[in-house]
Amino acid sequence: MNWLKSFCISILLLLPAACDQFPHVDGGPANNNIQGFFLLNYGDEDGNNSTLDFYDYNTGVYNRDFFTECNPEITDKLGAGGNDMIIYGTRLYVAMTRSNFLEAIDIRTGWHNDRIPFQNCRYLCAGDGCIYVSSYGSDSEDNTGPQLGFVAKIDTNSLDIRDYCTVGYQPEEMAIIGNNIYVANSGINRVPNYDNTVSVIDKYIFREIHKIEVAPNLHRMEPDFYGNIWVSSRGDYYDIPSMTFAISTEYNAVCELLDMTACTDMDLCRDSLYICSNIFNNFTQTNTIGYAIVDVKNRNVVTNKIITDGTDEQIQNPTCIAVNPQTGEIFIADARDRQTPGKLYCFSKEGILRWSVYTGLNPCRIVFTRTRML
Repeated sequence: MNWLKSFCISILLLLPAACDQFPHVDGGPANNNIQGFFLLNYGDEDGNNSTLDFYDYNTGVYNRDFFTECNPEITDKLGAGGNDMIIYGTRLYVAMTRSNFLEAIDIRTGWHNDRIPFQNCRYLCAGDGCIYVSSYGSDSEDNTGPQLGFVAKIDTNSLDIRDYCTVGYQPEEMAIIGNNIYVANSGINRVPNYDNTVSVIDKYIFREIHKIEVAPNLHRMEPDFYGNIWVSSRGDYYDIPSMTFAISTEYNAVCELLDMTACTDMDLCRDSLYICSNIFNNFTQTNTIGYAIVDVKNRNVVTNKIITDGTDEQIQNPTCIAVNPQTGEIFIADARDRQTPGKLYCFSKEGILRWSVYTGLNPCRIVFTRTRML
């Protein structure tokens, strides 16, 4: 069967509608270099239309709906509500929120490995041979409203769930520093009573040992190299604005507030934290778009202008940002009108547009890989 699957994949990858040609990575492929990246598209709320794209730096080819091309025998495709993904070991793990499972994919071939049933899975982090998954849990059956969420520990050898830890309401992104896992609790299903805490989990006893008060409706997290975790608050979409904070993991307290820096997504490259924001306000019924680069060592905003050639005006609805740690290239995904294919923009490290390509519906996450595709 493997020869047949390989034959099908080779034919599908030749289809012009699914591929686009772009420049190779600066310096060319070499050992331990970035070989490519995966881009996850959430899809919409009504269909089974999440997709996974792949860009191969060695060939310069961008493959849309890469997962379906590699796995034509899976009739239900990737699933619904692809929300987050992470590479750990030889697998790419994808959290499928609305399909309620975790998809495990071989990063060397793009082939489906397994699906782990998991209710309302949201975000992923990894370490010590385990994948950690945040989950909203479920609403109670007695109509008392949303219940506390949890984080689960999954063994990557057996793909069995080993343990659970209750955290705050509607937990989102996580970060690991030392012996602890930090979890951003949003409370987004409890409007207007948002959660405003970060849960601290001891990863060995796997129990919550502390809560840090930050701001309402927490979302993104990014650890730096100085013992701090950068966390975003989405605010309340009315009077409380989106803001970005730094939390000291030594003192388990907020150590910096960037009160003028809203955040939809963030990515760290060395000492620079790249931020894009696309925040909706219920009073004005409009979205405010912005960008910033933060010096995490000195904890200050370096610039509010990532894109320097004026092409930022082309971006309608930025949803995620990622920086190639090898080349410094900046990638910004644009959901556009959220009803038609999105668009991915590649900028040089100086902020000049290099190329762009159409993606799937509602692009939401980019992950770089150092493993070359077979």
